[in-house]
Amino acid sequence: MNEIKCPHCGGMFTIDEAGFAAILKQVRDAEFDKEVRRHADLLETEKRQAVELAVAQALGDAQGAAAQKEARIAELEARLEAAARERESESRLAQAERERALADAAAAKDARIAELEQRLSAQQRANEAEKQLAVQQARSALERERDELAAQVKLKDAEKCQVASALKEQLAIELKAKDDIIAYKEGEIERYKDMKARLSTKLVGESLEQHCEVEFNKIRATAFPRAYFEKDNDQSGGSKGDFIFRECDEEGNEIVSIMFEMKNESDESAYRHKNEDFFKKLDADRTKKGCEYAVLVTLLEPESELYNQGIVDVSYRFEKMYVIRPQFFIPMISILRNAALNSMAYKAELAVVRNQNIDITNFEESMEAFKTGFARNYDLASRKFQTAIDEIDKTILHLQKTKDALVSSENNLRLANNKAQDLTIKRLTRKNPTMKAAFEALKADQDGDES
Repeated sequence: MNEIKCPHCGGMFTIDEAGFAAILKQVRDAEFDKEVRRHADLLETEKRQAVELAVAQALGDAQGAAAQKEARIAELEARLEAAARERESESRLAQAERERALADAAAAKDARIAELEQRLSAQQRANEAEKQLAVQQARSALERERDELAAQVKLKDAEKCQVASALKEQLAIELKAKDDIIAYKEGEIERYKDMKARLSTKLVGESLEQHCEVEFNKIRATAFPRAYFEKDNDQSGGSKGDFIFRECDEEGNEIVSIMFEMKNESDESAYRHKNEDFFKKLDADRTKKGCEYAVLVTLLEPESELYNQGIVDVSYRFEKMYVIRPQFFIPMISILRNAALNSMAYKAELAVVRNQNIDITNFEESMEAFKTGFARNYDLASRKFQTAIDEIDKTILHLQKTKDALVSSENNLRLANNKAQDLTIKRLTRKNPTMKAAFEALKADQDGDES
């Protein structure tokens, strides 16, 4: 409990703690609010004074800056006016200098022009004199050349007449020789036509074959010493070509192989064959005989520009097939042979690899054969061994049975022996009075005989 004295009446009264705390809080809150209002008024006054001071200071600073700027502007304007006056003075001086320089240059040019005009006049006079002298000299030279050319023309005319006479004589001789040659050729043509008329179709074709064979044999010993070139006589496949060309190197590797077909026909033939009619058969013959290239040597279609131009590649129809005229027979062989020789190194490497593959294949085949034979023999031996083991087991089983039988027999014999050993007259006669009486009588007789 707390005692409180009233400030008005001076009386004392007592209140509890809660009432005292409430009164104390009211007093404290009133004082706090009063103090807060006092501080707020003070802060407001200070704020207003600070703002007024800042405004006054800013106005002073602005007035000072404005005065400085005015002074700076006046100074700059004065400097600009001085610079303008200086530039104007310099401009007047420069203009005067330029005018003086132009006057000097004009005077120098006038003097130079006068000098050049004088030199030009002198040069023109000198050139005129030289020109007249050169014209005179040229006229003299041309007149001399004209006279010389006139003499040469007369000489050439004389020579021309002589050459014309000689050419006429030579032309007459050549015309006569040409007529003789034409007559001879016509005779040859007639003989050729007569020969072809007498030849059968087979003989016409064989004449081309003989021509090609003769052409090849002419250079065979020197150009193709190791080559095989013979007629194809093997008709096992149903058809054959005309010639087969093969060439191998010293190690037996094939360089090139060509199947040749020669085609010709009589001029009087009713049906005209085309070269392409024989492509398929030639390709089939080439494939059957294992040749790399196929070449058709033909005189068919004599008017064809395609076949008359030279070697014709028809690989777009059949692989590695060519059509030629007879005059390209030997060049064609040489071209294909040389191309093949260039690739022999690759073929040799391919042959080595192929032989290695063959060796590996043979080794693998031998290994497989050995493994198969070994497996078969092993299987047979294993089965025989198992059969022998089974037979041994059976024999052992039989012997065991025999052993058991023998052991059983031995036991039976032992028992029989034991029984035989145990056998006595007494046991035999037991339960048998007749035998007992007989044995006793026999024993008695024996005893009587002994006594």
